[in-house]
Amino acid sequence: MCSPVKAVIGEGRLEPGQRLPTERDLAVQLGISRSSMREAIRALTVLGLLEARHGSGIYVTQQEAGDLLETFGVVADLSRGPRLVELLEIRRILESTTTALAAARVTADQLAEVEKHLAAMNATDDPEEILALDLAFHREIAAAAGNETMAAILEGLSSRTFRARVWRGYQEEGAFARTRRREPAAIHRALAARDPEAARAAAAAHVGEVEEWLRAQLGP
Repeated sequence: MCSPVKAVIGEGRLEPGQRLPTERDLAVQLGISRSSMREAIRALTVLGLLEARHGSGIYVTQQEAGDLLETFGVVADLSRGPRLVELLEIRRILESTTTALAAARVTADQLAEVEKHLAAMNATDDPEEILALDLAFHREIAAAAGNETMAAILEGLSSRTFRARVWRGYQEEGAFARTRRREPAAIHRALAARDPEAARAAAAAHVGEVEEWLRAQLGP
């Protein structure tokens, strides 16, 4: 039932940041009942397309790329078993594409930040710190790719799959050593060489190893 209101937003008749007409007026405009309008507004608010401002009314959200983070994060956070594997598969595809773009677009300053996170990973033996630095490493690469929407989606997927990577690190001997040394180092070399295809392959291998581990944990 939220489709008529969503269509109005999608067609640009209601712009980001604009206040909605009253529930009654909008229901008349769209030819639906007020109860259906109320339901539609509630659903779109939950989805993040609308926001209620106390004492002011209902507004269309700005729909920034970062707003996707919470949406994807909630989906990932509630996912278990095979669905979590599917999310890792999506992350592998997006991460490899993003890293390839970054190899073509990364600036000297951005590459220096990537190197800083890699050096910090090599300087610690604390598993949680290594994983936090690895997330920062990939966040900087996503920023270098220059696609805010893709970076926001990856941020949601990466932060919520953190738990799966911790499981892997504690249960599989040597996993943190690989995360810290071999895999990110290969990504960094590809970025420094400005080699998109090598960057794509290195990133796919990095996330793919986590994906394979989780598939093995779930069994056939």
